[in-house]
Order: sequence, then C-alpha cells, then structure tokens
Amino acid sequence: MKKVLSLLLALTLALSLAACGTSNTPAASGNDAEPITLVVFAAASMTETLTEIAGNYKAVAPNVTLRFNFDSSGKLLTQIEEGALCDLFISAAPKQMNALDGSLKDDAEKNPNGQDMLLEGSRLNLLENKVTLAVPQGNPKGIESFDQLAELLKNGEVMLAIGNSDVPVGQYTQKIFAYYGIDETSITDQLTYGNNVKEVTTQVTEAAADCGIIYATDAFSAGLTTVDSATAEMCGQVIYPAAVLKDGQTEAAQAFLDYLRTEEAMAVFQSVGFSPAN
Repeated sequence: MKKVLSLLLALTLALSLAACGTSNTPAASGNDAEPITLVVFAAASMTETLTEIAGNYKAVAPNVTLRFNFDSSGKLLTQIEEGALCDLFISAAPKQMNALDGSLKDDAEKNPNGQDMLLEGSRLNLLENKVTLAVPQGNPKGIESFDQLAELLKNGEVMLAIGNSDVPVGQYTQKIFAYYGIDETSITDQLTYGNNVKEVTTQVTEAAADCGIIYATDAFSAGLTTVDSATAEMCGQVIYPAAVLKDGQTEAAQAFLDYLRTEEAMAVFQSVGFSPAN
C-alpha cells in the first residue's frame, strides 16, 4: 500500500512540474517578434556604411534581417519600376526618387511615367556627399585640381574615369563638364566609364585612368587621395533622398529609416565623409 501511495505521489508531482513548464513556454515564445526580411535598395556608394549599420541594427531589432541591393540609382529605379521587391529605397540623387514620387506625378519632367510608389510622408533627404577628383597612388600625372583637369582634357593630355550618364555620379560629372564648357562627345577617347561609382573607383585604384570623378565617401573607403572637391556651383548639392515603398513592409521599413537618422547611425555615415542633409 505504501508503494502505491509513493507511486501516486511521485506521479502527481511529475504532472505538476510538467504543467508548470508547459504554462511558461507559450508566454516566452509569444514575446518573440516575428522574423522579418527587409529589402533595401541603396546607392552603391553606401555599401560599406550600410553593411556596418546592419550589424549595429541587430541589437535594436534582432528579428529583422536586412537584405541589400547595392547598385547605381538608375539601375535600382529600373528594377523597382519593373516590379522588383523593395521595402526601402535610398538613391544618390533626387532624380531617381522623383520618378517614383506620387506628389510629382503631374510633373512630366520629374516623374515622366506618373509613378506613385512611395509611402506618403516617408520621403526625406537623408545624407549629403561630395563629388571629388581622386587620383591613383602616387598621383603619377601630378593632377591637383578640377581647373587643371579641364585644361588637360581640352588638350588631350589625360585619361579620366567617370560614371555612365544614367548613374548619379556620371550626371554630376556632366554638370562639371558643362561648368567648364567641355563637350563630352569631343573627348570620349580620353574617358573610361563605369556602370556605378564602385566601378569608377576601381578604375582609379588600379590606375586604369589618371584620375576619376567619384564621391568623397568612396575615395575614403578605397583609400584613395582626393585632390579637389566640386563646389555646389559646379554640380549642385549631392543629396541622398530616402523613402519607404508603399507596397512593401512599411512599418519595418519606416522603423529602419528612422534608425538611420539616429546619432548612432549618423556616426557611421560621418566616419567616411557623409554629412546629414539639411
């Protein structure tokens, strides 16, 4: 009889412990946020900074996995227009963002296809960059300024690496050419082109050109020397707008965009030469 009572007591205790364990498990799992993969399309010049920021963001939102697509802003725009999955877009110039902005859909010049793809109220100017003249190690051509570069181009005495016309850094370069009265079509044999700013940077790093027109941030990340910076008069301000896509994961995308404006994230951007946009 004692054995039976002992067995019953042990069984009752085991069941009680099991019940306690079971009641705690759902509560713990219920507090875990649902895993999210956030797709961010960003200008190639943001590769290093956003990759670093993604690691920091894990401590803020451990449930969020950031998947980046880095390329020229023109190519990213085309992919978005063709239906590519994108939650957050950061371009290296307003032009590409304007083409998706519903508030500009009646402006045929800025938004030629009348697109309305941005979440209302989410668009903002995130960062500012500088367009610089970078040279390979040792600066074998002895280039010192944009003024000197203009003369060398006019005299056929230099090889320059630039971005394609559909790439923001290439579009800023075209403005610099216009400032100096240079006809790009007359100097094509002195130009090498890149599909995005990273390709232009590589050409300078490998000394495939005597110099290149790239962003200050890319020159810093590649360890290149810059000999001059373009003024706003030469090519305008280099503004990076950002916006949430309204058909994406808007809440998570907005949360990440908000984080990019924090002091912690801005410190990463500023460490390579970006500055907060005014």
